[in-house]
Amino acid sequence: MERKDHMDLFGAVALIAFALHLAFNQVVVKVTAGGFSPVFSAGLRSAGAVVVLLIWMKLRGVSLHIPRRAMLGGILSGLFFALEFTGLFLALDMSTVSRVSVIFYTMPVWLAIIGHFVLPGEALTQAKILGLLMAVAGVVIAMLDRDAAHVSWTGDILALASAFCWAGIVLCVRITPLSEVPPAQQLLFQVFVSAPILLLIAPLFGPLIRDIEPIHIAGLLFQIVAVASLGFLAWFWLMTIYPASSVASFSFLSPVFSVILGWLLLSERVALPVWGALVLVAAGIYLINRKPRA
Repeated sequence: MERKDHMDLFGAVALIAFALHLAFNQVVVKVTAGGFSPVFSAGLRSAGAVVVLLIWMKLRGVSLHIPRRAMLGGILSGLFFALEFTGLFLALDMSTVSRVSVIFYTMPVWLAIIGHFVLPGEALTQAKILGLLMAVAGVVIAMLDRDAAHVSWTGDILALASAFCWAGIVLCVRITPLSEVPPAQQLLFQVFVSAPILLLIAPLFGPLIRDIEPIHIAGLLFQIVAVASLGFLAWFWLMTIYPASSVASFSFLSPVFSVILGWLLLSERVALPVWGALVLVAAGIYLINRKPRA
């Protein structure tokens, strides 16, 4: 598909589905931490994703050749990837899925602000600013009703740092020669670079193995195949088609979905404000992605 300057129906449906996918993954990461330590789990996930991606690329006939000029951007994106998931997995281990999600998914705010200055054609308009504010307000409202006993300031800081790293990955993909590399190679760079880093530093965060049960192994396999390899591959593909801020803006749906999935899967209480938050988030995304009139 050729690159577009605005969001269309296909992109919106795909990104809503991906937001739901990411929300479910937050629950899976939380559950998987019962069997594997967080950073070790992240390392195993990246290592497994390398294998899955190599097989996928072989079957699809995707070249492994990477231009020398894209190496620096690829390495930087891999470092950001390692830092992002070190912080995110530790944060999910320390705090609730809903609280970590609301902080982590502020990424589009930072990306949109930075993108205003460094990404061509992604200047913030008044409508986009209003949309961002509405979406953030919706997510905040959805998360106000929480148990203070599960609040971790360390987890909050780690989740916020992870959001910045995620924005860093997007910028590496957009403003370095890495943008000229196919999505599969971009992702391979990230998991290939991050896997050894995560596995090497994992012992610094406690025992690698906790109390492994089949559900933990299943959760790890889900992350490897459905998220860290094929899932992210789909996301990077969408990044090559639609404006970065528009793609990122749909991640505001993920924390709202996380609340709903927490209610369904983890027996968390879903309060009335969540429904109001959904309206705000939907309206905010509409404003962010609305094509300006000529």
